[in-house]
Amino acid sequence: MLGRLETLCNLSGPSGNEGPVRRYIREYAKQYADETWVDRMGNLYVHKKGSGPKVMVAAHMDEVGMLIWGAMDNGLLIYQQGGIDPRVVVSKRVLVGKNEIPGVIGAKAIHLQSQTDREHALDHTELFIDIGAKDKADVLKYVKPGEGAVFATRFERYGEDHVKSKALDDRVGCAIAMELLKNDYECDFYAAFTVQEEVGIRGAVVTAYNVKPDVALILEGTTANDMPGVESHQHVTRVGNGPALTFMDGGTIVPEKMFNALKKTAREENIPFQLRQGSRGRTDASEIHKSLAGCIAGGISVPCRYIHSPNSIASVSDIENAYKLADAFLRTKKFEEVL
Repeated sequence: MLGRLETLCNLSGPSGNEGPVRRYIREYAKQYADETWVDRMGNLYVHKKGSGPKVMVAAHMDEVGMLIWGAMDNGLLIYQQGGIDPRVVVSKRVLVGKNEIPGVIGAKAIHLQSQTDREHALDHTELFIDIGAKDKADVLKYVKPGEGAVFATRFERYGEDHVKSKALDDRVGCAIAMELLKNDYECDFYAAFTVQEEVGIRGAVVTAYNVKPDVALILEGTTANDMPGVESHQHVTRVGNGPALTFMDGGTIVPEKMFNALKKTAREENIPFQLRQGSRGRTDASEIHKSLAGCIAGGISVPCRYIHSPNSIASVSDIENAYKLADAFLRTKKFEEVL
């Protein structure tokens, strides 16, 4: 599973440009699926036919990234972004467009900044992408408006039990869902790999209408704020303390029976877990649970420190235990208890 996670994280797939990730997952899934297909929006579906309720696991393929808006006369690219703190991007290496042209996010040198400039974080409107082009005509030979850009960070093992990479949110969920496809469960099983989650939970809406699931299990990477000087109740999650279960967030109140079933599964299987202590963010569950006539939805998340940055960090044991928990929930048919 970690090998697939490495491949997934190293692929480029910003919101709206998830193609490389989708192609990799689909090719892998064909060996286990009865059918795979892609809808008009770009969501990928993997179906393992079975009797019983429709159970869907969902993970989003897109990562936070940038969209090229245009080029300046001096050959620098201007961009729009989704979900990225401008304080973490200055001087970072990026890959631009379908040909992954190397570039650097640049800003005015400190020697040229005024005192006022130095007293505030530079906004994305004050930053640009430099690919080494001499002028506008030159840069447009390599990159066109509408193409995406992502951080150029490569996946690597880090410390004794950690991985470091871009895009752990949510390639970690995709890797877990891909691992689940190896198994057979007593239900009509779907894995949905969604698009454009980072820019408004867009693809998830379509998956709910296409699959019409009875139960949905969302697999995510989530915020860890276990930093020095932060009060324990503000940690949200803690890296290394097990997968996180959500009872509510900014878009979903998880049904009590679903929340309890996930906790019960973890305790029966001796899988460590923690509760997500925060409610601001949203996941695909926020749209899936209220689609059509409604769907029972819950989530299992992997804590990620420095999320939405060029270098997020997660625990290998958290990733493995998130898979074990999802597998046990499906294997022991806990979805029947919540219906």
